[in-house]
Amino acid sequence: MSQGHHNLENKMILRNIRLVIVGYFLVLCLTIPVRALGNSDLDNPKIIEAFVDGLVIPLMKNHQSPSGTVSIVKAGKLIFSKGYGFQNIEKNIGVEADKTLFRTGSVSKLLTWVSVMQMVEQGKLDLDGDVNAYLKTFQIKDTFPGQPITMRHIMTHTAGFEDGSVGYLISDDPARIMPLAHSMKRYQPERVNPPGKQAAYSNYGAALAGLIVANLSGVEFADYVQKNILDVLGMESSSFEEPLPRHMSENAAVAYAREGGAYIAKPFEIISNFAPAGALSATSTDMVKFAQAILNGGEYKGARILEAETVKQMLSHNFSQDDRLMGLALGFYEVERNGLRLMGHEGDTHYFHSDLVIDKKNEIALFVSFSAAGGYTVRSAFTGSFYDVFYPAVIEKITAPTDFGDRSGKYAGNYLLWRSSFSKIDKAMGILGGAISVQPTADNTLVVDLWGKASHYVEIDNNLFRKVDGPEKIAFQENDHGEIIGFIMDSYPAMSTYKAPFYRASGYQNSLLGLSILVFIGVMLRLAYRWDGFRALSGEEKKAAKASVIAAGVNLAALSLLGVVLVTVGDKMFSEIQVLFKVWLIMPFLVVLAGIYHMYQMVLVWKIGLYNGIWTRIRYSLITFSAMFMAWFYYFWNLLGFHYFS
Repeated sequence: MSQGHHNLENKMILRNIRLVIVGYFLVLCLTIPVRALGNSDLDNPKIIEAFVDGLVIPLMKNHQSPSGTVSIVKAGKLIFSKGYGFQNIEKNIGVEADKTLFRTGSVSKLLTWVSVMQMVEQGKLDLDGDVNAYLKTFQIKDTFPGQPITMRHIMTHTAGFEDGSVGYLISDDPARIMPLAHSMKRYQPERVNPPGKQAAYSNYGAALAGLIVANLSGVEFADYVQKNILDVLGMESSSFEEPLPRHMSENAAVAYAREGGAYIAKPFEIISNFAPAGALSATSTDMVKFAQAILNGGEYKGARILEAETVKQMLSHNFSQDDRLMGLALGFYEVERNGLRLMGHEGDTHYFHSDLVIDKKNEIALFVSFSAAGGYTVRSAFTGSFYDVFYPAVIEKITAPTDFGDRSGKYAGNYLLWRSSFSKIDKAMGILGGAISVQPTADNTLVVDLWGKASHYVEIDNNLFRKVDGPEKIAFQENDHGEIIGFIMDSYPAMSTYKAPFYRASGYQNSLLGLSILVFIGVMLRLAYRWDGFRALSGEEKKAAKASVIAAGVNLAALSLLGVVLVTVGDKMFSEIQVLFKVWLIMPFLVVLAGIYHMYQMVLVWKIGLYNGIWTRIRYSLITFSAMFMAWFYYFWNLLGFHYFS
């Protein structure tokens, strides 16, 4: 599932739970006697509405999500459908589940995968054949000779592509829309892993699959889906077209961001250059029509989009980094919830957060979508809360092995997602953090700090751990030498991790960055305090002193200007690399030149004995170290050079 977007703090979670419990029971007590609920209560519309209202309304209010939609089907029947909040705040238009369109984000991919399987049914596509055979205007790079990427790799997110998005994935300018073939050629990422080895979620892979559907069908992707899926299923309020047709745009939920204590309307998000990966707009009632077709073996109300055997193939387990965990079917995520195997996909744009869930065993499907940043929290809480109430399960209590401390050290470290950029400036977002910390504890558990949310895990099998107070599992990967090289979380089956080297840890780099900044500030303060002494210098000592001033000045200027540029351009960088930033990219080159010049002067300082006293020379060397660290820093984060798609 698309992931954008995982920073849920413990205090917020606890507060959410309290709000859910209070809201749910206040409403429920007005309608039915208080008692434990179960799946039979899904036949009572009042109970369902009481539950959803009690969950959604408080969460939306407290997390500032202005609009939402929920639709649930069971055994072929729509048992709940309701809109929440406002489609348009300024015009005071409320959300209607069967009328208001939401951006589904990566849930769109499920329709792309169905389109792919339609090509398979028609004999036009081999899931295990080289995808280059289906591309007309360009080819995927042969980075790993003899190991071509197949459609099965793409559908299980194991193609091995690096990730990327800065400057091109989502835009607000329709003029930047280009043919899908052009964008796939232009924005082709590097291959960083052999296919089939590591799960790394890829928007590019899904968009490439849509291009292949267009090539094989002879029809533009959006038109193909419209004719062969949306029209067939009667999804009359759904479209991949961007911008939306006028009759649909009037019913689209406005994108909002919370700024300065108010909801500020944002432009319609354009994802057309990667349309198969996330461009669908739809009502929640339309989305559960699609879900019902999957539940029913490809058929909905007499209309068929796939043969039953093909659907069975799509929903079968296809890949997992560890067979003891859930993984990936063909495009669908597998998630275990209270002992049940759920299928589906989450989706996130900048302003909308959605989830489609299919429960084959209980013939249930649901779709939810909520807007603004707070919508992520509401979306993320829904499915788990639904199953905890209507399909509860007892969490087996486990105890940590008493001898775990003997082997716990090998798991310690910082881990990073393979779903990352390695060759473009997107990598620089890692400066802010993003590593997952794993550390052993004195009570024979592992504490896993997942983006600010720490949880304790207990060993239950070789390299397999379960959360102390929940069912979530993680499985560590081991190389042939018995060394831990990564892990996979069952809640994120398309995002395996690798163990990061020590220098990649943000704490290590930030410490050196902070030290370097202090050194540079010290140089400039010393210059101001001893200006007359600086002016009195001559010869080689004057050159050496100037080198320090230049190195400090250039580095402080580079960092200061970067801050100004980022504040000025804001989130526009995500839709297009801004001119100001392109100009700033000259600064790291100056940093490198200043560092090299200072290193040359340092050699002279030691060689010919400039300055009086060894401590003065050591201080000078510290400035050199700081200058060269900054040069390496910009190089490491792909900020030395113009590493972006033009």
